[in-house]
Amino acid sequence: MASQDWFDKDFYKVLGVSKDVSDADLKKTYRKLARTYHPDSNPGDAKAEATFKEISEAYAVLSDPEQRQEYDQIRAMGSGARFTSGGSGQGGGFEDVFSMFGQGRGGGGGRFDGADFDDIFSMFNQQQGGRGTGFGSGRFGQPSGGFQGFGGPTRGADVTARTTIDFVTATKGETITLQGEDGKPFKVKIPAGVRDGQKIRLRGRGRPSPDGGETGDIVVQVSVRPHPVFTRDGLNLRVTVPVTFTEAALGATIEVPTLGGDPVRLRVAPGTPSGRVLRVKGRGVQTQKGTGDLLAEVQVAVPSHLDDAAREALAAYQALEPRENPRADLMAKARG
Repeated sequence: MASQDWFDKDFYKVLGVSKDVSDADLKKTYRKLARTYHPDSNPGDAKAEATFKEISEAYAVLSDPEQRQEYDQIRAMGSGARFTSGGSGQGGGFEDVFSMFGQGRGGGGGRFDGADFDDIFSMFNQQQGGRGTGFGSGRFGQPSGGFQGFGGPTRGADVTARTTIDFVTATKGETITLQGEDGKPFKVKIPAGVRDGQKIRLRGRGRPSPDGGETGDIVVQVSVRPHPVFTRDGLNLRVTVPVTFTEAALGATIEVPTLGGDPVRLRVAPGTPSGRVLRVKGRGVQTQKGTGDLLAEVQVAVPSHLDDAAREALAAYQALEPRENPRADLMAKARG
């Protein structure tokens, strides 16, 4: 999603939160909405699926402090923030601010390209008798980070953009289409295993050099929407799997979901505690550099409601269970 889309969408309204919402409340609200509108909870409901994508997109931006700050600035600034130009280390907004000067030069709406500064600083060369000081031969806002002297042609400016993709796309990879600053679409190949916040550089697709040098690049920063079930751990995928007390105590064979595939069956050994991780080889993220595993963390689910028969049976078990204090070792370590 390019920055222009940030201006067009009110992510706070999508999630139903205020602009000063805390990170904890933001996360709590997103999880509640994700459970409500997830496609698995609404099979065949296109409207629910669209809403789920909207809230995931909003949360991906607002949950990242850096993106949230930039989003708030863009919304406050107004339109015209589709792309920002400049080299490494330069913030956005130069194009939006200096575009006002282009309107006052008889060419309404012209883009800032450094020409005004060339006109001003060229006077210094003339005052030096044509020798040239190297001050007027530069270009403002180029990737070199300043004014260049006799170092040769200047490199064209980079163009930056943002896009937000879903978790599955980031894991599997896909070719997507974005809109360039000239209004023309261009394709970006998202590699399998791309990380949230990762930047993809398209060489030679940015702005041309003003004096015959190297063309700049397009730099696309990728945001990945969180998944309601899976998380990334390098090339591994993690999932939390609830089991009953009897399954954990006596052992069981359970089904575990995989990302975009059929579930797998795993054996839970008798006496398995909460937090134990079961590994499924080769069912993680597949990239050219390698393939990860699926890590299923077992969590024992305690029943919140028991009928009389179940309560009596549990009380009978309590009377028979070993007289061991599971916190004894904890207390000993705390005192030591």
